[in-house]
Amino acid sequence: MIDRHDYSPWDFWSTAPEESRRRQLKHQAALADEHADWSFGADCFVSELAALDAEALILGDRSYIAAGAYLTGTLRIGADCSVNTSTVVRGDVVFGDGVRMGAHSSVLGFNHSMEPGTPVFRQPLTSRGIRIGDDVWIGSHVVVLDGVTVGASAVLAAGAVVTKDVPAGAIVGGNPARLLRWRVPPADAAPERNRLRDRVAAFADRARADATALLARSFDPATGLYTDRPGVPPTVRAQGDAVEIADLLLGSTPPGSDPSGLIERLRGWQDPATGAVPPLGSVDVPRWDDGDTAYHVLSTGYALDLIGSEFAHPIGLVADATADSVIARLDSLPWDTDPWNAGHHVDAIGTALLWARRRGDRIAPGVAEALFGWLVTHADAASGMWGRPSADRGLLLVVNGFYRATRGTFAQHGIPVPHPEAVIDTVLRHARDERWFAPSRLDACNVLDVTHPLWLTQAAGYRRAEVDDLAVRLLDHVLGGWQPGAGMSFRLAGAEPGLQGTEMWLAIAWYLADLLGVSDALGYRPRGVHRPEPAASSHPSLNARPSAE
Repeated sequence: MIDRHDYSPWDFWSTAPEESRRRQLKHQAALADEHADWSFGADCFVSELAALDAEALILGDRSYIAAGAYLTGTLRIGADCSVNTSTVVRGDVVFGDGVRMGAHSSVLGFNHSMEPGTPVFRQPLTSRGIRIGDDVWIGSHVVVLDGVTVGASAVLAAGAVVTKDVPAGAIVGGNPARLLRWRVPPADAAPERNRLRDRVAAFADRARADATALLARSFDPATGLYTDRPGVPPTVRAQGDAVEIADLLLGSTPPGSDPSGLIERLRGWQDPATGAVPPLGSVDVPRWDDGDTAYHVLSTGYALDLIGSEFAHPIGLVADATADSVIARLDSLPWDTDPWNAGHHVDAIGTALLWARRRGDRIAPGVAEALFGWLVTHADAASGMWGRPSADRGLLLVVNGFYRATRGTFAQHGIPVPHPEAVIDTVLRHARDERWFAPSRLDACNVLDVTHPLWLTQAAGYRRAEVDDLAVRLLDHVLGGWQPGAGMSFRLAGAEPGLQGTEMWLAIAWYLADLLGVSDALGYRPRGVHRPEPAASSHPSLNARPSAE
């Protein structure tokens, strides 16, 4: 007779009628009498619908085997274990105490040899055995293969295919299973973190000591302007980078500068008619589809913000926009062919919205809603991003475009990104591409554009151990990339240092260190283009309703 306890045996001894209890004890006694190497502890349950063909079977106190389970081999199962319905345990297998095994999972402590020339079914079996520690949760549809040891207090997430040892306290998942995060962190984590904290602090101390020299290195006395590095022309961005570096490392404007004169110069570069800041020396009417002009919304706007000022004129990119025009502009961006460039322009729109709100400029009804609504409804739920990978660059432009688009919108305005777990999956997959992340090929753009999305989505707690592993690896390269008196190059290995690379790597170092819980050792926190908190957090006026006059 089938009883519900065959499939849900955990409460058998507290709820089953006396007749069922006597039948269960009789069943266990018959099995033990028939098999000399089988034994059952107190308050065990073994469904009569389970298929048991083991050479040896030891079942500890309060453990149970549900209907449909199939057990063969030499098995030792500890106390308080569950072998649930439709599970398979075969070969040389040992469970510790408190192992819970979900339905449809398999623990296979044997294997076939696979020499060519002989059908697999004629080849001998091998067995290295499987050992499962105490307090392990094996989720549903998990497969554990021969030779694996699973440490105590580990979790094997549903659907995992476990092909190698699992450390104690680890949560693993996927095929093949990989570390997602820690249920119980390793005991040696604190000393390792302290060593990392010391390295991070030494990096920041070196940067502060060199700040004045590296800024002087890029100053052009003939024009009174900054260049990215010696021997190249001054640019608008270089002025912004100099302001950001000085603020970050020195807590001031660049040494020798006059703050009021600097403000006057930066404000004076803005075109009154369009609100744009064109490239230096340009005589044409600035166009918003120009990449440099679009970035100047960020670099000049935040440089002014850091020295206590703001743009002199409304920024037409938002001030002249309507909800319909925002949607039309977003629709026209090259999401399928160049999602990085598309994200670049979204960054400018989002930042222009920030400055417009801060200035109190008129914003047409629905502009912000159109911007964020379009991004949410067009994000790919599978990747969490916009655009598609390409044959020649893989996910590079997709991930880089996601960073740019979300930096200026969701991150800057304090709105959660859609599909955070999908974003983490995509970033971690991209970070394994050696074309961009081999140590000799690291550049500030590519590293920032994986670091910031992982930082932005960290509250999800998803695949955290892998995120930490990547952060440790990248931070190790960053901390070794400082060049005395000159800063850091945009491409970390074998290139000349410049202001752009220095400013970006300083921000990257902060984000990586913060992911790992040691950013306080840096003694600085980005406040400009790469500020971590939403701009609204320090500017309450952003919370006011935009004017519709």
